[in-house]
Amino acid sequence: MQDLAGKHLVLGLTGGIACYKSAELCRLFVKAGATVQVVMTEAAEQFITPVTMQALSGRTVYTSQWDTREPNNMPHINLSREADAIVLAPCSADFIARLVQGRSDDLLSLMCLARPMDRIPLLIAPAMNREMWAHPATQRNLMQVSADGATVLGVGSGWQACGETGDGRMLEPAQLLEDITAFFQPKLLAGQKVLVTAGPTFEALDPIRGITNHSSGKMGFAIARAAREAGAEVTLVAGPVHLPTPRGVTRVDVLSAQDMFEATTRAAQGASIFVATAAVADWRPATHSDQKIKKDGSGKTPVLDFVENADILLTVAKSERAQAKKLFCVGFAAESENLVEHAKAKRERKGIPLLVGNIGPLTFGQDDNALLLVDAQGVRELPRASKLTLARELMTEIAARLPDWSV
Repeated sequence: MQDLAGKHLVLGLTGGIACYKSAELCRLFVKAGATVQVVMTEAAEQFITPVTMQALSGRTVYTSQWDTREPNNMPHINLSREADAIVLAPCSADFIARLVQGRSDDLLSLMCLARPMDRIPLLIAPAMNREMWAHPATQRNLMQVSADGATVLGVGSGWQACGETGDGRMLEPAQLLEDITAFFQPKLLAGQKVLVTAGPTFEALDPIRGITNHSSGKMGFAIARAAREAGAEVTLVAGPVHLPTPRGVTRVDVLSAQDMFEATTRAAQGASIFVATAAVADWRPATHSDQKIKKDGSGKTPVLDFVENADILLTVAKSERAQAKKLFCVGFAAESENLVEHAKAKRERKGIPLLVGNIGPLTFGQDDNALLLVDAQGVRELPRASKLTLARELMTEIAARLPDWSV
């Protein structure tokens, strides 16, 4: 997906071993559709060459405020005015201190100071030793640059080039791409608390076997990411799937439908939007064997009795909070046939303002999907697209309905 199509980014590199990550970050920006102008400090050139960054960005790298390629000798003005954002990755402790002090004796710091703050954001990806990161002076400086209007993207934790382990690593390029993509998304759900369920559930027969379904969780995880991009505080209750947690999302892992019921009803008490994407098992075995159920050679199959699982969406939709219109509920219907008919019936049965339908066998495990939106006004189709694209469209639809909705 070209999430940054049409964006022009100035990628600033300061001195630090994390410059090796900047090469991949530049490549990801370009792959996401952005144009990238790299500006490097003299210290950055000790860790990676301008030639490398030129090859990846497709543009000549700037390193000096006295660059003669600019007829007016003002690259700090010319380069910054073209940008949709200036991204400092890595941003060293020294450079953060320079920003706080307003120093501007090299091209990159000069650009940061001379940029029009009202329209060119400054995004900072710090990178430094764990002791430097924890030092009170650094923390004071970070608070000050934030107060001055910059966005600090945070740091990772782990092994550092110096041999120590802790906070201060620059975030990985893919994480930075996700954060910067989110930065540019409209904040349609700012102030909202969104609860999302995703993935299948697993109903155990014995310690080895169980009943589940083909849901991969990809649609629910895309919705959680899109909600966070839209400015919401997001909690994701996830069944047994192997997907990375979207950046900035609080994840609660569960196994069975009962586990999901308990986690969801608890989290729903503080939510303002609930999106029930999970493919929850309708039934569970009435009994659970403590040991593996084995064949006995008789040819007879075991007789299994089932009990119905609690309806999570219906329970939340009928809660006092939802009935008072403090919780906007969105259901999902994964059908194998007669999608429109089943989706309409499910929305009315659950008593919810919006239901999203899809054909399960055509979407389970896939990276794309097609959705059917069903509300009191009728039915509308969202054509097949990537699940993240559809998730962002769904956030727009939810935001539009929030001011005045009815079942």
